[in-house]
Amino acid sequence: MKEHSRTYDSEMFIDTFEHTFTYIAGFMRNVHRFAERNALTCPYREKTWTYPQLNGEVNRLARALMESGVGKDDVVMHQLFNCAEFLFLYLAPHKIGAISCPINFRLSSGETAYILDDSKPKVYVYDAEIKAVAEKALETASHRPDAVVMVDITGKEAPFAGSVAYNDYAGRFPDEEPGVERPSHVYDEVTRLYTSGTTGMPKGVPLNNINDILSAHDVIMHYPLSPLDKTMNMTPWFHRGGLYSGGPNPTMYIGGEAVILRNFDAPTVLDYVEKYHLTYLTGVPLTLKMLKEEQQARPRDISSLKGIVTMGAPLEKNLCIECHKVLTENIFNGYGSSEAFWNTFLRPFDLPRMAGSAGRSCTDDDMAVVKLHPDRLAEPDDRVPKDGETVGEVIVKSPAKCAYDYINKPEEARKKYYKGWLYIGDLATWNEQEYVTIVGRKDDMIISGGENVHPVQVEEVLNEHPRVASCVVAGVPDEKWGEIVAAYVIRTDDSLNVKDLDEHCLNHPMLSKYKRPRLYKFVDELPMTATGKLMHYKVREQAKEDYAKGVLEKA
Repeated sequence: MKEHSRTYDSEMFIDTFEHTFTYIAGFMRNVHRFAERNALTCPYREKTWTYPQLNGEVNRLARALMESGVGKDDVVMHQLFNCAEFLFLYLAPHKIGAISCPINFRLSSGETAYILDDSKPKVYVYDAEIKAVAEKALETASHRPDAVVMVDITGKEAPFAGSVAYNDYAGRFPDEEPGVERPSHVYDEVTRLYTSGTTGMPKGVPLNNINDILSAHDVIMHYPLSPLDKTMNMTPWFHRGGLYSGGPNPTMYIGGEAVILRNFDAPTVLDYVEKYHLTYLTGVPLTLKMLKEEQQARPRDISSLKGIVTMGAPLEKNLCIECHKVLTENIFNGYGSSEAFWNTFLRPFDLPRMAGSAGRSCTDDDMAVVKLHPDRLAEPDDRVPKDGETVGEVIVKSPAKCAYDYINKPEEARKKYYKGWLYIGDLATWNEQEYVTIVGRKDDMIISGGENVHPVQVEEVLNEHPRVASCVVAGVPDEKWGEIVAAYVIRTDDSLNVKDLDEHCLNHPMLSKYKRPRLYKFVDELPMTATGKLMHYKVREQAKEDYAKGVLEKA
């Protein structure tokens, strides 16, 4: 490709930008310019790290990783609850040109083994709470990491054979800089997240330095965040929304303070708001509802709150109005994906008027609703009318926050990325003001408690039972979890019951417990297309009716 001629000498700009416009450089600026400021607080440990202290812990870990042979483009995988070590493991690989790869601590051993084999990490770090799952995963996986490390915030657990405690692994190293000059290029992968694939198995989403930096910028300008803010993301940090939406990524980049919440509990969160003078909370609409109810029952001083951001599901109008009265008038709602972060946003001036919609596109993003074709992706300009009624597929263009690829899955990438657009797979309408309203999911994904559950994966597990002839699963609305999984099963033996199937799912190595069906119905036939494909949308409609009638059996 012929280099474009410029009106100025761009050589120094290109060299400086491409090799120093990195996320870790932004963090390091805060280490010296905000040397007196707190960066991280763990209420459980009753411990706070200033920016220099946090940097020292990151340096120790970086040096330990280097001794384990971790270098350029190597993967450091960690399966942790929210904790200080999670943040150390996010930052330390950046310092040495490696890739930080947080994965879901709720995954089964089989799913974890699949990811270990997919990314082949040099180092794997697990949480003591999932020690049994981690050990089983390593036994199952073909790949063997060079080092396996356990994080235990209680100090009571011993690592399983072949692994080592975190403090023994990293604590013996000095806190000086690891000395890797220009560890990464702006286009180098620095973070890798895993999301559910179209077949239910996780797929790796690569994120480069520009993605990490401009994701931080997006949050900083939409909240907005300042160095004086104290944030708490109430969701797990391994999610794009957990790590990036008011989580460690933007907070460390702007120079604020992140307060750790290991597990969501509404009374605890409100206590922390009062104690630590938190300014922003981030969660899902379900957590907002629980906070509202707790604040009504036992009011705290939450006057420090500047706003609450929700994501992962639409925010209902009535809940928004109630939360305005009880919690704060500054409520936000974001919509997006692991691949491209959030791409539409409802700001306080949109609410409660547009509650229930996904909002309009974010500042740096483009969004459209295009026609559905059974055999191909629509062209980006093949759009449905902006009438608030015609259903199409949501597509987004997010060059700042998306790397437009999947790890080891070129076919999957071609199905999702086209001409600079991400085809999310959600069905929606939009109006003349370009507010998008989600009406369903092209791939029938179930969202339970903010987690993606793909019907195909659950169906495959159920079909492995020797007395199951066939099955189909769908989500039904649930007040607590948003959706729960309902299964329609054709059995080969009438002795098969719900208890048998629930035990089968609970003990299956390839199915996380939260993905298992909670409701069942035994049937004689399933709705199928002429080509033999299950018609999930019909099952979803039937499941809602059956649930309302109370004819589904509880597991």
